[in-house]
Amino acid sequence: MASSEHVALSEHDTAARVHASAPAREVIYRHTVAVRVTHWINVLCLALLLMSGLRIFSTHPALYWGNYGYRGVPSFISISSAVDPETARPVGLTIVGDYRFDTTGILGVTYDADGRAVQGAFPRWAMLPGSLGLARDWHFLMAWVFVANGAVYLLFGLFTGHLRRDLAPRAEQLRLRHILGDIWDHVRLRHPRGEAAKRYNVLQKFTYLAVIFVLLPVMVLTGLTMSPAVTAALPFLFDLFGGRQSARTIHFLAANLLLIFVLVHLVEVALSGAFNLIRSMITGRYVIRPECTP
Repeated sequence: MASSEHVALSEHDTAARVHASAPAREVIYRHTVAVRVTHWINVLCLALLLMSGLRIFSTHPALYWGNYGYRGVPSFISISSAVDPETARPVGLTIVGDYRFDTTGILGVTYDADGRAVQGAFPRWAMLPGSLGLARDWHFLMAWVFVANGAVYLLFGLFTGHLRRDLAPRAEQLRLRHILGDIWDHVRLRHPRGEAAKRYNVLQKFTYLAVIFVLLPVMVLTGLTMSPAVTAALPFLFDLFGGRQSARTIHFLAANLLLIFVLVHLVEVALSGAFNLIRSMITGRYVIRPECTP
């Protein structure tokens, strides 16, 4: 009997020691109210800008270089549909330069819920419903909300030191060995834990800075270049981008790069703990997983 009690006490002591030695989960305050609010406003703006932009682009789904673009002029990129002479079925065609791609089901020709072919540059579910005029109104409104929201974020980041403290790479992060190590960790889908999880890695910082200070300004300026009222007051925008149609092409390509950024961002969120990351962007609090946990 005493032996059984001794064994039970030993197991209890061992479990207590293991529990005591296990690293505690740490909760940090990761995102301020300003960062969280501007983030979710950006989510809404980008969703509506994308949907309305696709609706606008679908009226003439072709891109050109220079100042003029219309049907019959050679385009840089175009999305169209044609009838397959063998099957008599419509097929989607995307042409990039001299290359033609069958994009049936994705671009040019898609299918509705009943499986019927629908001709159009983009799937209907991806575009803002309604008229072209409504899409233009929403695109214009959301563009200015997006610009105002970005200005608030930049001012907040500058005055509070958020940009310098959280996004500016440190000297040791700029070393080639450190950059290659971060790339290798991403390839192996290894995500930081412990102290390393309290700050952005160098690839995140490079990406966020490129989006904030290169990609988004290019999108805003090329969007302004497509407006006759703006270019009448600021004609240098034509020289900056090589014409209205060149600006439209650059605007489209920048939008695609931004879409790729968002998709990669969503994949990273899913792989590194969606609940923890989404909660931190809602409440500001983020749980740091200990380095030794699986």
